[in-house]
Amino acid sequence: MKSRSSVPTSLEGLTACECLKLYQRRQLSPVEVVDDCLSRIDANNPMLNAFCLVDHQRARSAARASEGRWMKGEPAGVLDGVPVTIKDLTLTRDWPTRRGSLSSSAEGPWTDDAPVTARIREAGAVILGKTTTPEFGWKGVTDSPLYGITRNPWNPELTPGGSSGGAAVAAALNLGFLHQGSDGGGSIRIPASFTGTFGFKPTFGIVPQWPASAMTTLSHLGPMTRTAADAILMMNVIARKDARDGYAGPPYPGLEVNPAKTLKGLRIGYSRDLGYVKVAHDIERVTDIAVDQLRALEAEVVEVNPGFANPVKIFETFWFAGAARILSRMNKKQRQLLDPGFLEGAERGLTITLTEFQEAEAMRFELSALMAKFHEDYDFLVTPTMPIAPFPVGRNEPDDSFTGWVDWTPFTYPFNLTQQPAASLPSGLDDQGLPVGLQLVGARYSDTTVLAAAYAIESRLGHLSMARANIPQPSPER
Repeated sequence: MKSRSSVPTSLEGLTACECLKLYQRRQLSPVEVVDDCLSRIDANNPMLNAFCLVDHQRARSAARASEGRWMKGEPAGVLDGVPVTIKDLTLTRDWPTRRGSLSSSAEGPWTDDAPVTARIREAGAVILGKTTTPEFGWKGVTDSPLYGITRNPWNPELTPGGSSGGAAVAAALNLGFLHQGSDGGGSIRIPASFTGTFGFKPTFGIVPQWPASAMTTLSHLGPMTRTAADAILMMNVIARKDARDGYAGPPYPGLEVNPAKTLKGLRIGYSRDLGYVKVAHDIERVTDIAVDQLRALEAEVVEVNPGFANPVKIFETFWFAGAARILSRMNKKQRQLLDPGFLEGAERGLTITLTEFQEAEAMRFELSALMAKFHEDYDFLVTPTMPIAPFPVGRNEPDDSFTGWVDWTPFTYPFNLTQQPAASLPSGLDDQGLPVGLQLVGARYSDTTVLAAAYAIESRLGHLSMARANIPQPSPER
């Protein structure tokens, strides 16, 4: 082994990109990194509940195999030895995919990897386990009848958001370096905002899916990480074609991990509220300050609203219909085991008529056309990711003034309807000392442009390092 003088004394702050450089120099072993991750998972998971499955034996075996390849100078792929997690909505060979539901069974055989899991394995990554999700990923917080409540590491009494809440907690505490999330209405971006991490929802069809989500063309798979550079690295792996995906988009061109740190020549439309959202004053203040930094990066920033009314009814038609599809496959005993909130939404979906669904499709088409027109004038739309701060666990809404999870996530779900790429990155802290997210939305198939811009913005804001330093460490006694 070469000199270890440049190896960080603590591995919990390491990124995937840094890790790979140290592997290449033989200054760090995948065995050391995976052991460190597993140790910290064991310490943190009993209280925070980020993982529903951790396979110590297989992870350590994979790490030893990776170490052998690196010692020979023959890595299996671009993620060889990097610790990764998979959300419990995504198929994994030899591990159950319970989708957070008591209505499911752990009995196999579990013989298939989803495309995203297969690409991650092929790249040599070490999959540590599976992260928690609400039942079928149905809501914007993370708790389920099967696995219980997932908590925010900034304050365990608060929610990390959802539905990729387990992945967000794992990213916030670096329990693994790359985390797969899914987003049908904000499920990557909501928890990224609430935990001070980076989340990216690609254009629909860029990252292949199989089996198709019950939410069909609302659902996107993407990376959840600590840095934009790590998300770029992960996207270069998971955005590869798979014949099983019937909705596949054009080939993903890939992106260098270190793009330029400038927004020169880009025109950005900034909307504080989309014209209809009530935003907390401290979140608006933090977002305004962050947007000023976009100007410092030489972007032209224009305050503008995109010009659409709240599309909540359109979204709920698709969402409830998808839930009804899941419900229609269940017997009476399974239905009795469901989260009451999911069951209520699914039963509403059963009442949707074909005419109502087709009308929602037509309105969705018009919304997509409006945003395509918007992006003829603006490279990006920037908004807060969330209008509110994280709220106490054990409830689906912050308070009784909200009628459902979609009611308090108004900045995210419109861009599932339009299928556009959207990133959430940390922009600062609110008056409670909790993280605030900045959402960056691009035109369809401008994924690499969004990621490159996020990388530049992140380098200017510098809040990721601050967020890492300020996450309170959970106490085992709680």
